[in-house]
Amino acid sequence: MSLRINDTAPNFQAETTQGAIDFHEWIGEGWAILFSHPKDFTPVCTTELGYMAGLQPEFAKRNTKIIGLSVDPVTNHSKWAADIEETQGHKVTYPMIGDPELKVAKLYDMLPAESGNSSEGRTANDNATVRTVFLIGPDKKIKLQLVYPMSTGRNFDEVLRVLDSIQLTAKHKVATPVNWKPGDDVIIPPAVSNEEAQQKYPQGWKTLKPYLRVVAQPK
Repeated sequence: MSLRINDTAPNFQAETTQGAIDFHEWIGEGWAILFSHPKDFTPVCTTELGYMAGLQPEFAKRNTKIIGLSVDPVTNHSKWAADIEETQGHKVTYPMIGDPELKVAKLYDMLPAESGNSSEGRTANDNATVRTVFLIGPDKKIKLQLVYPMSTGRNFDEVLRVLDSIQLTAKHKVATPVNWKPGDDVIIPPAVSNEEAQQKYPQGWKTLKPYLRVVAQPK
């Protein structure tokens, strides 16, 4: 099954470092980030998990939960967490999913069906495609997918920026331009007529082209 933006994030039940979960129930009424890893005790992922632990309060401010996934068993995750805290300076307090039978990795199209049914004996290279970030909305729809190679650490500041954009554009009929940051001007999308825009933005906007109208970010 190939997953795309606006598809419903597949639900699953799994064991985590904080007990068994039903994924959709765990998300609840808020937002969630699921980010995956090809194997425990891998160097790049160690830095990523630690950085996300440091960013967790920022995501919490945005009503967003974090959950990690690695194809190894939960017992390994707990040992890895100690290394992460020691080397990265942040304690991992969000749950980590154990996926030793590769069920979630396959469900989310990160591994092909013929990958077998066990993480045992598989290397990080065997699981290299289990390197995806999924941002999921309160409606359980996928809002963002980012896939990274194993050799390149992910930019979670960018994930936070995209979350700000998606939450803003979900609340207001706007779009965000290239390299937008919170507080920057935004774009009035073509689907919003000038008449509708006039009601929403009585202070006016800047028209660069009929299809490119720029306005201050709504509060």
